[in-house]
Amino acid sequence: MTPTPSRRLFLGAAAAVPLSLTLGTPSAHAADSAYVMGYFTESTNLGAGTDYGLHLAVSTDGLRWTPLNQNNPVVTPTEGAGGLRDPFILRKQDGTFVVLATDLKGTDWNYNSQYIHVWNSADLRTFTGYHRLKLHDMTTHSWAPEAFWDAGRGQYGILYSSVNASGHNVIMVNYTTDFVTASAPQVFFDPGYDVIDGNLTVGVNGVNYLYFKRDQTLVGARSTSLAPGSFTPFSTPVAHGGTEAPTVVKSLTGNQWYLWGDTYTPNGVFYAWQSTDLAAGTWTALDQRLYTQPLNSKHCGIQPITSTVYDNLVAKWGLPTWNRLKSYNYPARYVRHADYVGRIDTYPVDPYTDSQWRLVPGLADSSGVSFQSVNYPTRYLRHYSYQLRLDVNDGTSTFAADATFYRTAGLADASWSSFRSYNNPTRYIRHSNYVLRIDPVSTATERQDATFHVGY
Repeated sequence: MTPTPSRRLFLGAAAAVPLSLTLGTPSAHAADSAYVMGYFTESTNLGAGTDYGLHLAVSTDGLRWTPLNQNNPVVTPTEGAGGLRDPFILRKQDGTFVVLATDLKGTDWNYNSQYIHVWNSADLRTFTGYHRLKLHDMTTHSWAPEAFWDAGRGQYGILYSSVNASGHNVIMVNYTTDFVTASAPQVFFDPGYDVIDGNLTVGVNGVNYLYFKRDQTLVGARSTSLAPGSFTPFSTPVAHGGTEAPTVVKSLTGNQWYLWGDTYTPNGVFYAWQSTDLAAGTWTALDQRLYTQPLNSKHCGIQPITSTVYDNLVAKWGLPTWNRLKSYNYPARYVRHADYVGRIDTYPVDPYTDSQWRLVPGLADSSGVSFQSVNYPTRYLRHYSYQLRLDVNDGTSTFAADATFYRTAGLADASWSSFRSYNNPTRYIRHSNYVLRIDPVSTATERQDATFHVGY
């Protein structure tokens, strides 16, 4: 949730400033081998690529994400505002899933819904029992709902954003057994100042961790109890510019924890930090080469899943028919076309479709590859005077040769990719001053310039 700085009063004192919360995942089950992410999309200037339905992406390492259903929503609310923000996926105690989300479409922060959206799902392929759940009677919002299992109570806690009687942002909780009815609201976390965008990780060596946003930074609190009011802030703040929506994820294969956050803008940029000890409360920025976010994604929630669920999700919703290419030595930048010139630019790209490519069999040699533009499908990247540009395929053998490349192991990192020219085989695609061209490659810098990650 991206809050507005404006305030509105209710009950004579409280201010309705948006407050958001993203809960962490429960402890991983033995069979978990992958992750699913729920998110909504906002593109630059809220243009094409903005959609307030439930989007899903999957990952086998929790770092590099593959959007499903061509990055289109898999389900969209039909009640309330007719849209959602801040979706959260919880695997319930019976192994099925519940999806919660803010009842809000777009950025109308004055739309103060007392309800949240709720879906049930056996496998995240079908969604049933859609309804809205009312959480309070206050004339303010119920934003960024998330849930956790409180074993001591034998109930689920629903956390969401609201404001207290003093008028500053707090995190509220209601308890439920069925996500159809819920108890009266209580204040879950109020350190005496504005806090938003919380994320709860339960039961790590007997300690529970709540990460939240304070003053554009991500900060942690902890408690040995899940009781409302028991959490105490303790960690060193981290940020990358104005950062919000923290999400803590445990590696399924190692001792690493990852803290995700995204920037306070439409089409927010995700950043990640890592730690091997939540109790230390310190985080180290993760190399951007190691992770990617789903295209246009905002305010995510992440849940571990089994390989069966992963495979079934891919089979149901399908993998993207397009790719994006990340620069090795400028990992915040992606290959795109602008004014029909090939270049690398910083994500987010506007329009975002300029950075989407179909890697098709090479026009001159099917064992090679050609880069077909998604938004200009008659055009391909080809070299001309050694510079790459986006031209219409004229059907000639010269064009086919200029637009064909052989994909090889990355010259700077063999787990990445490089692309050798078909008709100038001593030259590779590389960037120079952010413009793409084909050049001979010999130095370490040139090898990095010529190395790309093919992802989504």
